[in-house]
Amino acid sequence: MRLSLLILSFTLCTTNIFGQVYFPKNKVLEDLETLKKVLEEAHYNLFAYTTKSDFEAMYHSLKNQIQQDSLTLLQSTNLFQQLSSIVNNGHTYIDFPIQPYVAYIQSGGTLFPLEITFENGKSYVRKNWSENSAIKVGAEIMSINGKFMDEIASKIYPYISAERPYFKKAKIEFYSFPRYYWQVFGRQDSFRIRLKSEKGIKTVEVKSIPAINEFESKRTEIFHSNRQLKYFDSTAYLNPGAFSGNEDTFRAFIDSAFTDIQRHQSSNLIIDLRNNTGGNDSFSDYLVSYFADKPFKWYSDFKIKTSKTLKEVTRKNNDTTKAYFQQILLRKDGEIYAPTLAAYQPQDISRRYKGTIYVLVNRQSISQATVTAAQIQDYSWGTIVGEETGEYPSLYASVFQYPLPNTGIVVVISKGRIIRVNGSKKEEGVLPDIFIKDHLIDEKDEILEGLLEMIQKE
Repeated sequence: MRLSLLILSFTLCTTNIFGQVYFPKNKVLEDLETLKKVLEEAHYNLFAYTTKSDFEAMYHSLKNQIQQDSLTLLQSTNLFQQLSSIVNNGHTYIDFPIQPYVAYIQSGGTLFPLEITFENGKSYVRKNWSENSAIKVGAEIMSINGKFMDEIASKIYPYISAERPYFKKAKIEFYSFPRYYWQVFGRQDSFRIRLKSEKGIKTVEVKSIPAINEFESKRTEIFHSNRQLKYFDSTAYLNPGAFSGNEDTFRAFIDSAFTDIQRHQSSNLIIDLRNNTGGNDSFSDYLVSYFADKPFKWYSDFKIKTSKTLKEVTRKNNDTTKAYFQQILLRKDGEIYAPTLAAYQPQDISRRYKGTIYVLVNRQSISQATVTAAQIQDYSWGTIVGEETGEYPSLYASVFQYPLPNTGIVVVISKGRIIRVNGSKKEEGVLPDIFIKDHLIDEKDEILEGLLEMIQKE
């Protein structure tokens, strides 16, 4: 579900059930200690992108910050997020505090009125919901309330789990700058914004906007899971949506799509994995099976670390009669092993697509979408088009969720290590074979339109 729709559904279907919640100091301290221990015990490699000394220093810093007798859910979430995010792993995180945010906007809360995109180290206006129509889309934002944008970003980064700033900025774009600004800086009724455009530099004053009516009801999420099949002459365009949800429904859509593509005799197929949140490999492999020419896997190496915490969660939430979960329970605590997973079989040759394949990616192609793009690239089954993904295709992932016992705040933890099909462990995203920059400032689809122009010239 889109984040805006999720927030609106909470807002419209509840009546202050997310009112101010307080936790005693000792309970927050207990959960902070539990969070530290669980991360150290259950994460596949906690210090892959941070150091033990930095992790310990952050823990003690956060512990010393807890001085008041009680903390709100938002304050507690903000504290815990900083410990999970210093791990610098995009799949080890605590989510944006939706419940406190909903309580805030239900009570008439307001937000910063401009949506922002990041390009080439600068911040630009993407959407203007303020009353000041003189603020043009594409204007560079140099500062807000006297703080330069680099300083503001540095204040937001500690709440976002990601391997590098490129990915952190992508997450700010798709979860929304106004929401993060509220989380970090709190409510502000007005803003002094310094802007730079072709006409020069100017400072403008704008008021905040009502969060529900002027932001949540209008914002279109970057992430979307809308499945779509359409045609551009002899080129088919397929957006499979996220690799999650009802798997039978997903497979039915993929089956019907490739039947229709075959009926159209399309010589080219564009698969769009942009703005895709990823999901489960059983979904993505089913898609790939329609053009794979041999048995395949989505990795060259995949290992899991089992632990006492993982076993506890597995017994509670999973079908332990299945071999995959049985292996988790049977291994010793802390043991790293390769689960037994068979190669995926391609579709019968009569059903396979045999034309030219292009795969669209951008910085918001994450998780299994990134892994799938790398898989297609490494098997040479398609040409990758767009911009570098924010996520690494060789990554720490295969997550599980653990609710902290006192606050109920959920931490997501990477229990696995995935290496892309070609074996590369480089700390980089999927690099496109054909680079086309995705400019979020305008509504133009540079990547798709640019590719279609190239195809037409061939």
